[in-house]
Formats: sequence, structure tokens, C-alpha cells
Amino acid sequence: MPLKFFLKLYLRLIGLTFLVLLLCAALFMGVNSVRSQFWNERFPEPLMRWLAASPAPLQQYHWLESLYDFQVAAPDGLSLSPVVLERLAYGQVVARESSIGQQVLVQGVDGSVLSIRFRDTYRDVAEAVALIVRQHMDEVGPGREEMMIDQLEETFGILLSRVESPDRVPGSEVLDRVSERGLSLYQQDGTDRASVLIRLGDGSLIDLTMPKPFSSWGWPVILLLLTVSGGVLALALYLALREVDSNLRSVESVAVRIARGEMGARVDAGDSKLVSRLAAAFNGMAEHIQRLVGVQREMIHAVSHELRTPVARIRFGVQMIESASSPEALQKQLDGIDGDIQELDELIDEILTYARLEQGGPVFSLQETSVTDIVRQVVGEQQLIRPELAITARIGEESEQWGLSDVEPRYIHRAIQNLVGNAGRYAREKVMVCCHFDEDNCRVDVEDDGPGIPEEDWEKVFTAFARLDDSRTRTSGGYGLGLSIVRRILYWHGGQAFVSRSEALGGARFSLVWPRKKPVDAIV
Repeated sequence: MPLKFFLKLYLRLIGLTFLVLLLCAALFMGVNSVRSQFWNERFPEPLMRWLAASPAPLQQYHWLESLYDFQVAAPDGLSLSPVVLERLAYGQVVARESSIGQQVLVQGVDGSVLSIRFRDTYRDVAEAVALIVRQHMDEVGPGREEMMIDQLEETFGILLSRVESPDRVPGSEVLDRVSERGLSLYQQDGTDRASVLIRLGDGSLIDLTMPKPFSSWGWPVILLLLTVSGGVLALALYLALREVDSNLRSVESVAVRIARGEMGARVDAGDSKLVSRLAAAFNGMAEHIQRLVGVQREMIHAVSHELRTPVARIRFGVQMIESASSPEALQKQLDGIDGDIQELDELIDEILTYARLEQGGPVFSLQETSVTDIVRQVVGEQQLIRPELAITARIGEESEQWGLSDVEPRYIHRAIQNLVGNAGRYAREKVMVCCHFDEDNCRVDVEDDGPGIPEEDWEKVFTAFARLDDSRTRTSGGYGLGLSIVRRILYWHGGQAFVSRSEALGGARFSLVWPRKKPVDAIV
């Protein structure tokens, strides 16, 4: 995986994580601000309803005034906003921030507004409810205690129980505060609920258990955060996979088009880095397949055309054998048939070699070999075949020094032989093979004094079955595969073959260039 792509993906993941955390934090604060406001109004609501139902709360619960700034006033005397007044008119309990905590308001039965302030809403409401419970439990007559307990539990949403067993008595610190104040707020073990231990006038103890306090991590908040986080991650994953799916679908579409015969179809990777390597590999494969299919079609067409001439001559020779009138005429026809069979054998060999090189190449076993010796061997062989020509090799001392190269000897021999043989067919008198070797590269030039090749046909001559003349004779026509084989051999050696004009002899100059040493990581 490319480092740039990895870093880009990594930064995107960090950005997405930061975005999710930022969104969750904003939701957490926003939702909890609404939940906190709702709880600050709903938690003291039973207490405020109890006070509002009293005909004279300020006189009946006069001790609330000093403890919690309890007031009963007309709506105009409290500087309330129209929204608060409207809510109070609907009978709602309203809580608003003040300089010393929460101010809780409710409208009484006579239209007045009851106001009370809590520094710590949960603690102060628990103690206020405990004081009211103690007052009413001390005022109730004998035999009506259980009825009053049921009424207080239902009204305030609390749990009252008498402490009669020593096992239920809290620690000594709680009992000391009860002795001093008559009640003590404490935390129950293993729970977040607050409890108040109350001592009544007759000395009995009552335990008051309050509802749960406000929790920022309530299950609705956790569920919301999980839903939002999962939704954002799912959306990001969908967008990422949609891009990948779109690119893969484009590859699939091109594959289907190629299967239908549209060999020129290619994948456009666009700006996507994720599938660009896949698209490049696929397009390279498609190019190779298209070239192989083209070569196959061209070979089928050309081979069928090339085979017609020797086959027709063999058929004609067989017919002539039947009408041969003398042993000399019979031998002549047999020699002609033998030559035609030899031509077919050479053609088949050329076709097989070309096909093997085109369809992926042979398994090259590169080894350090003297190219100068191969050049001399080819020159000697061709001189014997064409004694009428002067075929020479020109190898300088410096080239001789760097003559060892990593090559496949058999195929380099074949490439140089094809060039020298091709030059011999068109040369008038001379063919010259020049070697130019240095520390990095090898170059072999084959020049002749023939008519040369027009510049516009320099690339055409390397095309399979291409010939610049219309001859079909064994002496000059060939099969149009020799130069194609040469170019493919040089390709598998990491080099190239090209043609130009010979400055020394005036004819054509074919050049082979390849690296002298194979790379360290080359596949053998």
C-alpha cells in the first residue's frame, strides 16, 4: 500500500473520529441542558403542588422562608417574563436560574405565585420534604399514622418506613446529626438515592427514601449517542464504499464489454486512488489481450495466405509426377516438392517462434556469455551461406573488453542471425556487423549496401508478416516474421530494436540495444 494513500486514509479516520466526538459532545451538552431543565421542574413539582394546595402556606410552613427564601407574592411583584407568566397560568411548575441557584415557581389556588430557592435542588428538596413529613407526622392523631404515611408517599413519590430494627439504623454520624437537627440526609450503600432519617416528636425514627437524582448518563442519552455515532460511521462507510463500488462497477462494465468483443474498452480510474492500481493493471491486461487477439487474427490470416503458395506448388508437383516422361523430369519434380516441404517447415518454425515470443515469451535463462563470440559465429555461418557477399564483423578493443553480457545465447544468436540474413538478401556486395559495448549497454549494428528502407516504413518493417515488396520467392521474400521475432527477443532482454540508414554503406542499418547486466531483482 502506498504511504501517501495510507496517510490520507489515516488522516480521514482521525478527522471522522474527531467529528463524531465533537458531534457527540454537542449532543450530550444540548440534550442534557434540556433534560436538566426538565428535571429541575419535575423533581420539586410534588413539593410545590403540596405548598400551592395549602390555604396559607407561608403561615403553615413559616420555617421554609428562612431556609429556602420561600415567598408568596402577586405575579407583578416578581418581575416575571410573559412566557413564565403564561406557563404559570397553565398550572406548570417553572424553574429558572438565579444568582444563588434554582428559583422554582408555581401558581397558588388564589392566583398568587409561590417562589422558593434551592442551592442544591436534590439535597434541598429532600430536606424540605423531610421537614414537612416530620411536621405532619407529629400533628397527626393516634391511629392515623399509617394513613398519613400512605398519603405522603403518594403525594411526594417517596418511600417512608419506620426504623424499628437495630440492623436498619445508620451509622453513628447519621444518628448524631439526627440528635442535633431532628433529621439527617445520607447516602444509601450501593445506590445513588438519597435518604433522610427523621426523628419524630415521640422519639421514633422514620426513614425517607427519595427518587433517583439527575444523571447525565441516562439510558436515553447513551442510546442517542450510540445511534448518532453509528449513523455517522455508517454514512461515512456508505460514502466510502459507494465510491469503491462505483469504480468496481466500472471495471466490471469494461470486463463485460471486452467479453462481448469490444477489445478497445478501457477503465477510467478518474481521481480515485483506491482502485487506480487495479484500473492500471486491468488496462494493461486488456492491452495485452487486445494485442494477442490482434496477433492471432493477423497470424491466422497471414498463415493461411503463406501456406497457399507452397501447398499449391506441392499439389502441382504431384500432378506433374504422374506425367513425368523421364527419370530426370521425375527427379526435378521430387526436388521441387522437397524444397516446398522445407519451406513449409521453415515457415512453421518461424510461426511457432513468433507465437511463443508474443504470448508471454519463453522462460529466459540469462547467463553471462560473450556476445562478440556469437557475432563472429553468425558472421561465419552467413558467409558460408552467401559466399558472393563480403560479410564482416567490426569489433573494437573496448567492445571486446566489455563483450560479456547477461543474455540468452540461443535467442541473441537468432536475433543477430535474422538481421544478417535479412541484410544478405538485399545487399549488393557488403554486409557489416559492428559491436559497440560499454560498461552499461550492448549495441550491435547490422549494415548493408542495399537499397535501404524508406523512413516512413522504418516502424512498419517490425510488424508481423509485413514486407515492403510483393515477392514470394525463397531468395528475397521471406515470411515477414524475422524482424518481429528480433524485436520480441530484444523486448524480453529489456532492450529494443530499431532501423535507420547506414552512413558507411548507404543501405539499411538495423540496431539491437540492451543492458549489458541484468538487474539484481530480475526474474530468471
